[in-house]
Amino acid sequence: MPDMYATQAVTQLVPLAKELDENKVTPGVLGFVVFAVMACAVWLLMKSMNRHMGKVSFDEGKPADEVKTPATSAASSAGRPTT
Repeated sequence: MPDMYATQAVTQLVPLAKELDENKVTPGVLGFVVFAVMACAVWLLMKSMNRHMGKVSFDEGKPADEVKTPATSAASSAGRPTT
């Protein structure tokens, strides 16, 4: 068989594919393994995201116009008026 071309191999496999019933074809073990790995990856990502979101401190106390910028806070702490 080393001298067989790829097209000849494909043409010999085509009749075998027609014998399969399209209604009975299942994903099989490989499909289950891929699905299980993706489900575990999503679970781990959600767990990591939940942990990182827990570390975020969000303080909604002050409006944006009252928040001092670093330039104005440095000038006010030095006793100089802001320009």
